[in-house]
Order: sequence, then structure tokens, then C-alpha cells
Amino acid sequence: MDQEQIQALGVELYDHLSNRTTMAPLTERFADITVEDAYHISRAFLDARLTQGGERLIGKKIGVTSPAVQEMLGVYQPDFGFLTDAMLCQGSVDTASLIAPRAEAEIAFRMARPLKGPGVTPQDVLDATESVMACFEIVDSRVRDWQIRIQDTVADNASCGVFVLGEARSPEGLNLAELEAVVTKNGEPLSRGLGSSVQGAPENAVAWLVNTLGEFGIPFEAGEIVLSGSLVPLAPAVKGDVFHMSAAGLGEAEVRFQ
Repeated sequence: MDQEQIQALGVELYDHLSNRTTMAPLTERFADITVEDAYHISRAFLDARLTQGGERLIGKKIGVTSPAVQEMLGVYQPDFGFLTDAMLCQGSVDTASLIAPRAEAEIAFRMARPLKGPGVTPQDVLDATESVMACFEIVDSRVRDWQIRIQDTVADNASCGVFVLGEARSPEGLNLAELEAVVTKNGEPLSRGLGSSVQGAPENAVAWLVNTLGEFGIPFEAGEIVLSGSLVPLAPAVKGDVFHMSAAGLGEAEVRFQ
């Protein structure tokens, strides 16, 4: 794809985000679209959010890291997107601001210092982490009916909607791979998942991302938030739903859909 087309598609995605409307899958419209094209479109989408929307970049997210999510979406490799301040919610989510939200429980990282790949190990990630938090990412898709292939979700900022963070705690002494997230929906048991479901351990997924971004000259910055991928299958959400996540040693997170 040429740069003009990439920029136009980034702006188109931003328009659908702003208007809460959906578009036909890019993989239907452009048979030869590559994953590399999709990442360029994702950056153009982000640029529109920053310039037209006045949003501020605050972190990154990893998607499609666990087998459960890969099977649900039919996408079998990890991807990544960007987080802005407009995506961070304080416990409640305006359902009307989203299209087709789905909740997923994750472990979030906040970086204490910059980190840049390649060559970053999972231990390097832990050493550079200020805190970890229970987290809900609310994924959403500007692509019609979630009919996505890897190129579609990549272009659409890894299908990111908004996110909610729990209380921060130090990662020291925690075995993130062995943490078990217990998720309820409206007070009823919904799902359970181990940290090891995310690429063997959440810090492995974060190391993959910092090394992947390092190939493009993009570092993690001090203070940035990184969402490491879902521990459980995605669950559709509607107005009135309340999701709660707890993990012994990590803490809790809750999101309410209003």
C-alpha cells in the first residue's frame, strides 16, 4: 500500500471510532493487504487520535496471546496496539461509547524506566517494572461483526477499546505465571485463567513486545502502561454488567458498564 492510502485508512478508522460505526473488513476490501501494511495503518490511526482527538500516548497493549482468545477470534499470532489517556477508565465504562465490547482479564505492567529491544529478556522486563496491576481491557472492533483476520485487528489498534486498572503492587516476590485470575460476571462465576496462559508468563509477552518494537526503533518509556494479554476467554458486555477479577497476591479489578 502507498502512504496516501495508508493515511486515508487510518483516518477512516478514526472516523468509525468517533462515530461508533463499523466498516467492512480490510481483508475483504484489499486482498493483498499485509500485516506490515496493517501496522502502518495502525500508526496512522494513532496519529489521527493524537492530532485530531487531542489524545496522549500512555502505553502499549499486547493482544491475542492466549490459546483461548486465539481460538475465539481465529487469529493465531500475537499483535500489539497503543494506549492513550482517553482509553483509561476509572472503574466504569460508558457502554454507549463502544460498538461491540468484550471484557478480558489481564495483568498490566507500569514501567519504572525505559526499555528498548532487541535482546530484552523476561527478567529484564521484571527488573524494569515499577508495578503490576489486575486489569480489565475492554476490547472493541471497528470491523463489522468482529469478522477479523490478523490484518484487520492489527490495523484497528489490536481491537482495543478502553481499560480499567486495579491497585498497583510491586512485582517483587510474585510468580506471575502461577497467578490465577478468577473472574465473575454480575456476581456469578465466569472464568479462571493462569498467568502461564499468556505466552508461558506475562513477562514473556511483554519481552516479545519490547523486542518487536525495538526493531522499529520504538522503546518503552518510563511510566508507560503495558497490557500483557488476556488470561481468560473474552466475554461480551452490555449495559448493567459488572465484571470482577481477583488474583491472590496481585489484587482485584472491577469494571461496570453504564
